[in-house]
Amino acid sequence: MSGSRAAHGKWWFSEQAARNEVLLHVHSPADTPVGLYRLTALLLSAKGHIIEKTTSYSFYLLYNPWCAEDSVYMPDKELLQEYILNENGVLYQGSWDQITALPWNFGQFEKGVVDICFEMLDNSPAALKSSQTDITKRADPVYVSRTITAMVNANDDRGVVSGRWDGEYSDGVPPTRWTGSVPILRRWSEGGAKRVRYGQCWVFSAVACTILRCLGIPTRCVTNYSSAHDTDGNISVDYLFNEQLQSISEQRKDMIWNFHCWVESWMSREDLPKGYDGWQVLDPTPQERSDGVFCCGPCPVRAVKAGEVAIKYDAPFVFSEVNADLVCWIVHPDGKRTRASLNSGTVGRNISTKSVHGEYREDITAEYKYPEGSMKEREVYAKAGKQAAKQNERPGQLKLSIKHAQAVHGTDFDVIVEVLNVSAEDTLAHLTVISNAVTYNSLHRGECQRKTAELTVPEVLRLLYDNYGACISEHHLIRVTALLQTSGPLNSILQEVNIPLKMPKLHIKVTGEAVVSRKLTVIISFTNPLPVTLRRGVFTVEGAGLTEEQEIQAPYVSALQPEPVHRRAGLKGKTGQHEL
Repeated sequence: MSGSRAAHGKWWFSEQAARNEVLLHVHSPADTPVGLYRLTALLLSAKGHIIEKTTSYSFYLLYNPWCAEDSVYMPDKELLQEYILNENGVLYQGSWDQITALPWNFGQFEKGVVDICFEMLDNSPAALKSSQTDITKRADPVYVSRTITAMVNANDDRGVVSGRWDGEYSDGVPPTRWTGSVPILRRWSEGGAKRVRYGQCWVFSAVACTILRCLGIPTRCVTNYSSAHDTDGNISVDYLFNEQLQSISEQRKDMIWNFHCWVESWMSREDLPKGYDGWQVLDPTPQERSDGVFCCGPCPVRAVKAGEVAIKYDAPFVFSEVNADLVCWIVHPDGKRTRASLNSGTVGRNISTKSVHGEYREDITAEYKYPEGSMKEREVYAKAGKQAAKQNERPGQLKLSIKHAQAVHGTDFDVIVEVLNVSAEDTLAHLTVISNAVTYNSLHRGECQRKTAELTVPEVLRLLYDNYGACISEHHLIRVTALLQTSGPLNSILQEVNIPLKMPKLHIKVTGEAVVSRKLTVIISFTNPLPVTLRRGVFTVEGAGLTEEQEIQAPYVSALQPEPVHRRAGLKGKTGQHEL
């Protein structure tokens, strides 16, 4: 074959003569498996004898989202610039009403990353069991992306990142320390496919984003606020408390994470009925097993919005993450349960991703579900096999709410609990308010303060740093729970609120003019928000194409001293310089 296209599914080449040289263009079918290939060119005589043979060239064949015949084809070049070519991004954290941004270096084009991506695929259980079968399936991005969600976490296999949420990271790197994917991938590869400690959901999703973009699959990181983790598959989150407001664990319990990160990848779904192409949810954080393995997806976003939970993969779990109801129960000493609250609008808020137009947040909640309380949303609930929440709601004469101002880590602040009596009669009531330090995924780290009283309106709980500072998690989150008990027909009313503590930002200033191949001086400043002295400070610096990850001890000052008179205003630390 020379100068013409081959039959469908076959490799072909075209040639272009230029004086004494021939330029060959090699073309692969759009459904060719991704992987490492070798190419050798032969110059043959008219009789078929080899006149000249080139050395063997190795190259990686990737998915091609610019090719209309490829299953990951994305027609919008502006989207491709962001979801394939952009090495820098933003991960969103915080809470639904106080969203924070974490810059991240994906580094998918950094040296050696593509080799590590295929090394990871080669270490999957399917590849180790039957390399030939696995390689054949790599033409399908559905298969490859699902393999990646399993291999990014190290729960079942020779995966990349080991997850940990208990705050004990002395034998590894705390999840909050990472600033990019490349150091994690290199550490895994250099360690002989040994798991890297430690990651949490944003780390898992960011590493997966790096791998998927590197392989040519358009991908974006997504954050779902108030994300449900439904363990029993009933599309609701059930919280159980005793009368002292202590959480009652019954083996595995449902949870609502303050936020949860996953990725979406763009691909066609030829394995499904028409209508489910486009963005697919992929979640590499090890939460629940899917087909016996800790992985999740790909699940079409369109199926989640439509309530089509029978669509593969893992649609019921993803649907619950963005659409479950929160039901709180009080378990009495005799074992009977009283439903204290039902909230159909708590889960799945401000679902966010980085905009393709700049460094700001895009809200994509409408892609996952219809507006809360709308008729269409109720129809979707019914389709998902869930009884409409409105059928369970009961009117009450007392309304309970929790309010607070912006809370700054290191300060004392007030939480106000208000009770509104909408009836014409007085009602005796008893109020219990408790605050707990929790992680972003609802693990309790300890009780901060508790207050019980016969009702006075409003009730104020003053949270003291001296009480919460010792048990606060690395996610700087306090959960306040209020239980109102009355003698009426609705004898228990419960409300909860998560309070994220505001943290100081690092301020980065470049001095002088940035010139290629010349050193660049950067000034990093930090403000100590705590009423205690900070010691042993470490800056982590990383930049795609600029500098590899490095940890810099802060030698400029041995300790960041607080200023007692500014207990409520923030405390100034000293400035450090670093040359890149």
